[in-house]
Amino acid sequence: MLELYQFEMSHYCEKVRLILDYKGLAYRKVEVTPGIGQIELYQMSGQRLVPVLKDGAEIVADSTEIVKYLERKYPQSPVLPTDPQQQALCWLMEEWADESIGTNSRTTLLNALGRDGDLRKAVLPTSVPGFFKNLVGAVPGELLTVLGTGVGLGADTVKSAREAMKQNLDCLSKLLANQPYLVGDQPTVADFAVAGLTMYVKFPDTPHLDVPDSLRNKGVAGLADHPDYSPFFEWRDRLYQQYRKPLAVDDSMKTPPTPIEIE
Repeated sequence: MLELYQFEMSHYCEKVRLILDYKGLAYRKVEVTPGIGQIELYQMSGQRLVPVLKDGAEIVADSTEIVKYLERKYPQSPVLPTDPQQQALCWLMEEWADESIGTNSRTTLLNALGRDGDLRKAVLPTSVPGFFKNLVGAVPGELLTVLGTGVGLGADTVKSAREAMKQNLDCLSKLLANQPYLVGDQPTVADFAVAGLTMYVKFPDTPHLDVPDSLRNKGVAGLADHPDYSPFFEWRDRLYQQYRKPLAVDDSMKTPPTPIEIE
């Protein structure tokens, strides 16, 4: 069986999970322990980042490379059109999703966590005691803003990321206003990349992620709840309902953080 070494909360891992589900491939999720698990991941794959796909003796790192591998090895339910021009457009949109949506959505979410105590509490696992959640939620947002500036999340960086995400969501909403998918009449890598990488802006209101129920439908204020972008998020929810396996099925394939067996 395929093994996906991942973080459940990674939007790049979510892009890969969407494509695995769309292709109908059985896979086991292996949650990598931050720190020590990433050292073991490096021993296996030559780098420390998730996602990494293990298919027998084959080890594939990076979400884009995993998509290319899956398309070659498992061509059923293809995520690339046969038309060369449409293929080129798909890869351009996939790259845009990775570099613009992926990067800027992370920045806007981190900023939102600093400002919104309820969102900070919602992100914490259900196993975390209530008193600790309340403690985390009560940390003054001003303090976290100062700390964020020290790690590269200054006001200018956050403003730039928010403006980029507004433009991205506006374009996506307009593109999908009168067509079912971003490229052609079937789902492609462009759709799954955009759907997965917008997870940090607004978490799906569907039972497909192993995250606290309180986090569903939550996200970055001013983006997740903006009425102009609701057509996009409604489209994304439909994509999840059609092609993402529900958690009740998918979660049986997930393991808790575990040491990685190096072959």
